[in-house]
Amino acid sequence: MTAQIIDGKAFAAEVRGKVATHVARLRDEHGLTPGLAVVLVGEDPASQVYVRNKGKQTAEVGMNSIEHKLSAKTSQADLLALIDSLNADPGVHGILVQLPLPGHLDEDLVINAIAPEKDVDGFHILNVGRLGTGQKSMVPCTPLGCLMMLRAHHGSLSGLDAVVIGRSNIVGKPMAQLLLGDSCTVTIAHSRTKDLPQIVRRADIVIAAVGRTEMVPGDWIKPGATVIDVGINRIDAPEKGEGKTRLVGDCHFDSCAETAGAITPVPGGVGPMTIACLLANTLTACCRANSLPEPEGLTA
Repeated sequence: MTAQIIDGKAFAAEVRGKVATHVARLRDEHGLTPGLAVVLVGEDPASQVYVRNKGKQTAEVGMNSIEHKLSAKTSQADLLALIDSLNADPGVHGILVQLPLPGHLDEDLVINAIAPEKDVDGFHILNVGRLGTGQKSMVPCTPLGCLMMLRAHHGSLSGLDAVVIGRSNIVGKPMAQLLLGDSCTVTIAHSRTKDLPQIVRRADIVIAAVGRTEMVPGDWIKPGATVIDVGINRIDAPEKGEGKTRLVGDCHFDSCAETAGAITPVPGGVGPMTIACLLANTLTACCRANSLPEPEGLTA
């Protein structure tokens, strides 16, 4: 069996198109333009690239992109004061503080200073609690993107057996909550799970988000299962030249693709969906703030 490739780049482009259409409608019918504020503290190269991509895509869908680039020496008091001002700004509907932060700053304190309704990363403790109890919340972007792709591929997820490998607050735990919300039978597994191969082999859906290079081989995969690989791991690629590297996931792609019914590649799978869902969350936050209908197909 050769798995169907779930094209995250194409799916993300479709999501951005829906967001852009709805943003234009908000502007034309209600005079509203969603605004996304991104705060970058320090000069981490990967974070700088990510923030630049966010700003570019935010502008492309017609939203206001607001960037605050702060020194790595910024004090906690100054960062919290900026967040307070963004919380109070009616033109800002989404606030994202780029992680990781410099070591002298308390990430939990900073995240929980963001107004929950503007927390488009879905990391605020109130949003975590609301998601866990089935209430309306802002949902973390990467799990939301995974859910969108699963719904598009399967239609209904009701009754399917899902295994989430990984228990992080950013992906594993919220992913499990979202799958429960769609009536899957969910197991959260991790690196210390006993008989992990046997647990994975029974799953109709496998979400690999453990951060271990090609940890999941093809013989763990149930024939016809859907594999969503969230892992992004950089390895040496001598075949490309000395010092060259390439990206791989948490699953061994070639062997898994021989057994799975569908699989996301790395790169080009889950990754592009993260920023697309950030834009979708900002749009949702704007609609909620103005008591307008939420965009269909762009929320959990």
